[in-house]
Amino acid sequence: MNGIFQVPVPKNEPVKNYEPSSNDRKLLDKEIEKMRSEVIEIPMYIGSEKVYTEEKRLISPPHDHQHVIGYFHQGNSDHVRSAIKTALKAKEKWEKMAWQDRVAIFLKAAELIAGPYRHKMNAATMLAQSKNIFQSEIDAVCELVDFFRFNAYFLTQIYQNQPISAPGTWNRLDYRPLEGFIFALTPFNFTSIAGNLPTVPAMMGNVVVWKCADTQVYSARLIMEILLEAGLPEGVINLIYVDGPTAGKVIFSSSQFAGLHFTGSTGVFQHLWETIGRNIKRYRSYPRIVGETGGKDFVFAHPSADVKALSVALTRGAFEFQGQKCSAASRAYIPTSLWETVKNYLEADLKSMKMGGPEDPKNFINAVIDNRAFDKIVSYIEWAKVDSQSDILFGGNYDKSKGYFIEPTVIITTNPKSKTMVEEIFGPVLTIYVYEDKDWEKVLTLIDETSPYALTGSVFSQDRYVIAHVMDKLQNAAGNFYINDKPTGAVVGQQPFGGARGSGTNDKAGAIFNLLRWVSPRAIKETFAPPMDYKYPFLGE
Repeated sequence: MNGIFQVPVPKNEPVKNYEPSSNDRKLLDKEIEKMRSEVIEIPMYIGSEKVYTEEKRLISPPHDHQHVIGYFHQGNSDHVRSAIKTALKAKEKWEKMAWQDRVAIFLKAAELIAGPYRHKMNAATMLAQSKNIFQSEIDAVCELVDFFRFNAYFLTQIYQNQPISAPGTWNRLDYRPLEGFIFALTPFNFTSIAGNLPTVPAMMGNVVVWKCADTQVYSARLIMEILLEAGLPEGVINLIYVDGPTAGKVIFSSSQFAGLHFTGSTGVFQHLWETIGRNIKRYRSYPRIVGETGGKDFVFAHPSADVKALSVALTRGAFEFQGQKCSAASRAYIPTSLWETVKNYLEADLKSMKMGGPEDPKNFINAVIDNRAFDKIVSYIEWAKVDSQSDILFGGNYDKSKGYFIEPTVIITTNPKSKTMVEEIFGPVLTIYVYEDKDWEKVLTLIDETSPYALTGSVFSQDRYVIAHVMDKLQNAAGNFYINDKPTGAVVGQQPFGGARGSGTNDKAGAIFNLLRWVSPRAIKETFAPPMDYKYPFLGE
């Protein structure tokens, strides 16, 4: 097949609104009801096999933990070894497949998700990860579709990036997949991230062992089924459900380990990096390590800020999806002159919020993911209740009798380096430090030095000199920086996502940079009329 092919120019998938009377809403409600009434068995996917084991783990909605919607089959070290072997067996044929054929699989998967599987993808994410309609739509459908379409486009940009050639030669770059297999380790909080991490390396010709979070298996299974329906060859991506230490012991001991694509906690990522470092002599080549980790994301308000816009950004940024976003607003710095007005707006917003299961679209707040997360978040709230420098202004209540529900909680502190201003909580908790207006420049230093993370942050100001100064002062404090907007909601192709410091390697999901990590360029020089004499002109008489 001859031709220089161009993939369709990507556009961000439109977000549906799901108005109560709309046909989309009716179809989604019907799908939720159907999936809620079923109990499904979820196997691992290793090559052509759907693997069932004797050890099963139940799946329940976080907002209704006594209700069972499925079981997944837990694997062991033998299954990890089998997944590696199967991936490596598929490698040669997959990497030799024409790039346009590889890309076509993911473009088809995008169409399946945006079309016939849209409501099923949303229903799965809403039920098993307790996301409301909007949060699921922007994640499990739109962002995942965007990843597939934009990554296909970025791939062609990489392949088209070629060197210049001197007369009589032809220089080329061949973008080879990495030698060995990639390990994709994915989180619960974004279905789109779970779908993106294994598929980016695969699109570039790599084979993958994918371990998703136990709390995301329900929607991960659906992603896998869609990929297979789209034509993904068996063994290219192998989905396993194994506890972390078991998987790591096998994977990081393999000489064929070629790379880690990770989203999760900073502590786990650092442990994995240490393990890889200790085993570095085992590997055929130096593994690529790509990780997006924690955040303690800030909102800085200058005295010139628009108070209403600031307040909405705090409400949405801190409490959408119960604050379970690595980008969620977790600490805010508000000037004294604006504080009373901000407080009144926050109080009005929080009083109007309803909390419950996502099946009822009136609920803005749903449940946190599981009992472990619930207990961790509650421990911070209880600490704030007894800390002499902290006061809980709003919220602070919780109940896990039916689901893992925690009220949106706002803490005010007089200590800008208190526990809840420094540590990642990953829940619906926002801590606010009120500063004297004249000290706003000192607060910038405080923001920069308080947290080990550097993922997202925002500045609110109507003064352009101030905005420019803050951007300069905090240039290393956030990989995604927002001006007069909340620090969440990065869109593929618009705001490439990732941070540095304790927040990861900043390889920017949703941009060309991430794809470059999964190839190893080979420079090729072809000379058409090679020299026939070793002597250069300077050797002449």
